[in-house]
Amino acid sequence: CGRTSPNCLTLRMNKQIQPDRKVSVVAPLPDRAGPPPPRKDVELILVKEHNGVQYTSSSLLPAAPAPRYGAQDRETWGKKIDFLLSVIGFAVDLANVWRFPYLCYKNGGGKSAAREVFFPRPHAPKPHRREGGIPFFSPEFQGESVGYAVILIALYVGFYYNVIIAWSLYYLFSSFTFELPWTNCDNSWNSPNCTDPKLFNASVLGNGTKYSKYKLTPAAEFYERGVLHLHESRGIHDLGLPRWQLSLCLLVVVIILFFSLWKGVKTSGKVVWITATLPYVVLFVLLIHGITLPGAYNGINAYLHIDFRRLKEATVWIDAATQIFYSLGAGFGVLIAFASYNKFDNNCYRDALLTSTINCVTSFISGFAIFSILGYMAHEHKVKIEDVATEGAGLVFILYPEAISTLSGSTFWAVVFFIMLLTLGIDSSMGGMEAVITGLADDFQILKQHRKLFTFGVSFGTFLLALFCITNGGIYVLTLLDTFAAGTSILFAVLMEAIGVSWFYGVDRFSEDIQQMMGFKPGLYWRLCWKFVSPAFLLFVVIVSIINFKPLTYDDYTFPLWANRIGWGIALSSMILVPAYIIYKFMNVRGTFKERLAYCITPENEHQLVAQGNVRQFKHSCWTTFCLQS
Repeated sequence: CGRTSPNCLTLRMNKQIQPDRKVSVVAPLPDRAGPPPPRKDVELILVKEHNGVQYTSSSLLPAAPAPRYGAQDRETWGKKIDFLLSVIGFAVDLANVWRFPYLCYKNGGGKSAAREVFFPRPHAPKPHRREGGIPFFSPEFQGESVGYAVILIALYVGFYYNVIIAWSLYYLFSSFTFELPWTNCDNSWNSPNCTDPKLFNASVLGNGTKYSKYKLTPAAEFYERGVLHLHESRGIHDLGLPRWQLSLCLLVVVIILFFSLWKGVKTSGKVVWITATLPYVVLFVLLIHGITLPGAYNGINAYLHIDFRRLKEATVWIDAATQIFYSLGAGFGVLIAFASYNKFDNNCYRDALLTSTINCVTSFISGFAIFSILGYMAHEHKVKIEDVATEGAGLVFILYPEAISTLSGSTFWAVVFFIMLLTLGIDSSMGGMEAVITGLADDFQILKQHRKLFTFGVSFGTFLLALFCITNGGIYVLTLLDTFAAGTSILFAVLMEAIGVSWFYGVDRFSEDIQQMMGFKPGLYWRLCWKFVSPAFLLFVVIVSIINFKPLTYDDYTFPLWANRIGWGIALSSMILVPAYIIYKFMNVRGTFKERLAYCITPENEHQLVAQGNVRQFKHSCWTTFCLQS
């Protein structure tokens, strides 16, 4: 019978016993002189059959291995609020500002919620083992492979995400002037065709060109020619050298991250008191000022417009799934790493609902701040909202700064806005690096013993590889990584996690682990979502995202075929770890085909049952009843 079956009770006792001697599991052995004999476990199994007949059996097992390094002396969060702020700071990132509002507007004002995937797996520490990053309770063939896959994805994201923070820092330094540098065409980086926004009218666009794609404004030229120097690159094949100004900004960002993480959650838990709370203050100030501008109402009205017909389009669901997983961080290993520093009885149910709600509410409110400004821009240039609506870097580094430059006290508003972007990026990047550091340190003792040196190595390695993204053609590298590093691959990783926990480890066992932590089992709704809804939806999204893939572009530049192949190579490098590890593990397990398969699909702490021929996953009842016992 299974260890968690209601009709089976397992008692495990460590006794000082002698080999080859009959032992009573009731009366202790008398003490003897000399060295103590080897310790062995006595396992007493009480089984209640369906006919009511009870019997007992006992067996001698090898002594349980000592806890791995760090299991008994693992640090914890200084305060519960440190953990919550860290999770909120990671979840609420740049995507809440530069991606969600536009996706909401583009897809008819709607967004799918994915709390059924978010709760409570990312927040729940692994049952009986507080480690982060590398899943333990998943089947052996899958757990470590998915763990390393999400760590690799987090590394890829760190290579380019820190560059975006460096851009924010560069803009922040550039804002400390009486006149913002992107307000006119009199700078050395401007082209002869630069158009003064004050002289702009809709007739300048022509040919159906949207204002958001018009690259001859001072703000657009400051970004592409003054910051990126994109005009000096002919494409991804012509990168050039790193820009020294951006290199210094990137170095500052990496130094901040290193000193925030080098001592673990004791230091990072204090940093987030600033980086997780300051964006809300700034966002509130920008929102209040934005809704007072002319045209703001039109922008907000366009943002809130709902078109239910769009829900039948697959791209809407793909955008929603990618956004929710990227924003909430499900699948990156960050939330698992953070939760591993909690106490075992932490209320993950409350934490998951609280943080996911705050994240979604923040995204929704940020839309008002963004679209009030876009409405103002449309009003000033006498164009439609769709002509100025955009996402990503074009929104926060071109349109929003341009709008700010027209306001009274523009320097103040620019400084405030880029401080918000900087803090939004810092705590999210801290979470990604913490997932890498905690996940690998928990799996390799030597890394845990030298955490500071390991943190420096991860930080410095991230800095070196990020230099490719701050060259003249660095935006092409960044676009490539942004598209492939955490697109289909992160959805695939979450799918593997959902299948591993729900179908192999078992929803019933996972629910009982949650019950041990919180005192109650998750309801039928959650268990149905974990078992069926989430895996089915994720599988659908992964398949559709692959089928609907289009060759990569950046504005008018189309990436060459070899660049797309490199991109898919990056995506597959993380996804391939799962099947590769399955084959490796299967080939290295002894026994018949059936025994090998049994060991591979059974969690590590149940391998003694496999040796006894009791494989829960091979039982028909587990799959027909769906293991959804209440």
